[in-house]
Amino acid sequence: MSSDATPITSPQATYAQRVAFVCEIAGRLHGYGTTAQRLEAAVVALAQRLDLDCEPWSNPTGLILSFSDPTQAIGSSDITRVIRLAPGENDLHKLSVADQITEEVANGRLSIAQGHTALRQLDRDPGRAGQVRTILSFSLGAAGVAGLWKLPWVDIATAGVIGLLIGVLGMFTNRRAATREAAEALAALLAGLVAVLVASLVAPLNLNTVIIASLVVLLPGMSLTNAVNELASQHWVSGTARLAGALTTIMKLTVGAVIAVTLAGIFGLEPMVRASRPQAGWVEWGALLLAAFAFAMLFKASRRDIPWVIAASVAGYAISKFGGLAWGMPAGVFLSAMLLTAAGNLFGRIVQRPGAIIRLPGIIMLVPGSTSLRGVLTLVQQQDMAAGQTVLLTVLNVVMALVAGLLFGNLLVPARKTL
Repeated sequence: MSSDATPITSPQATYAQRVAFVCEIAGRLHGYGTTAQRLEAAVVALAQRLDLDCEPWSNPTGLILSFSDPTQAIGSSDITRVIRLAPGENDLHKLSVADQITEEVANGRLSIAQGHTALRQLDRDPGRAGQVRTILSFSLGAAGVAGLWKLPWVDIATAGVIGLLIGVLGMFTNRRAATREAAEALAALLAGLVAVLVASLVAPLNLNTVIIASLVVLLPGMSLTNAVNELASQHWVSGTARLAGALTTIMKLTVGAVIAVTLAGIFGLEPMVRASRPQAGWVEWGALLLAAFAFAMLFKASRRDIPWVIAASVAGYAISKFGGLAWGMPAGVFLSAMLLTAAGNLFGRIVQRPGAIIRLPGIIMLVPGSTSLRGVLTLVQQQDMAAGQTVLLTVLNVVMALVAGLLFGNLLVPARKTL
């Protein structure tokens, strides 16, 4: 959504219709995983172009939007909408289409009624094909991350199978509120049980690492990064709530994994644990392509955007890897986040589409979700603060480097589109 365009008002649109359209766009941007500062900036820009005054307030579970008509007397047209929403999930296709519809309405090429109709087309059920894509993204993402970490082939295969099972489990847990709330714990319990059974009955595994790789899609690394980013942007309520949500997810995953290991001990299973990463370099880069494709499916990128998403994921990982080898891991993460943020802003300027298509997959390979879960697992399993302290300090360093990269990337190439 361009932030510097001239206001254009559709003469057919009433004040109430314009307010309703801004509310719908705001709710959809929230549902598509937009952070508070970008959502609020996009809503203000759209409201101005529709000749409205709007003061938005966003948090991970809702929106408050206050409107007034600048052509009316002060206080005579005030409207406040309070919208309760579930935390959003990243959907690059819907985000891109919603952004395009918004531009069409704001420029007068679509009426507000036509804009509402076009937005409702995004609510179509993806059907069985959509479910299959989601399940495959879980499996390929888990196997890809295990390959990135150069685990043995049996570990990669185990992570891929567990990812597939977690994807299937998600289809059932999403149907009821009670199971939906416990979805992460149930997924971690399943991952732990399958990994323990394989390590006890089939072959030795890098046990904790396989469990973490199989849960990679559920890890809240992106939420953790967005939370600190919002805090740095002085959106303290939203950032604090998002941070609390990310930490709660980590706790649920930890509880599920620890219950699985405890049950294994009760039933007399003795998993064979090893520390081995024997793979050649080509496996790492092949796994990177596999993981990048999995994230393209996970973020529901449209077909024309899949090459962009894969390229951004590969570039983000490669820059952080080689930058880290040269100057240390935090410097590599900072450099990658800064360049990918700048590239996303440049993409938005040139192509006139959301920069999130580049920015989001570019930094997803850098987020510290797996490291944070490893730290908490180590802490709980060993009951020793010192054991998890080093890992948690690494998480802090990565988050700070990521947020600094995001901030400086926006300085390097300022965004013309807020999304």
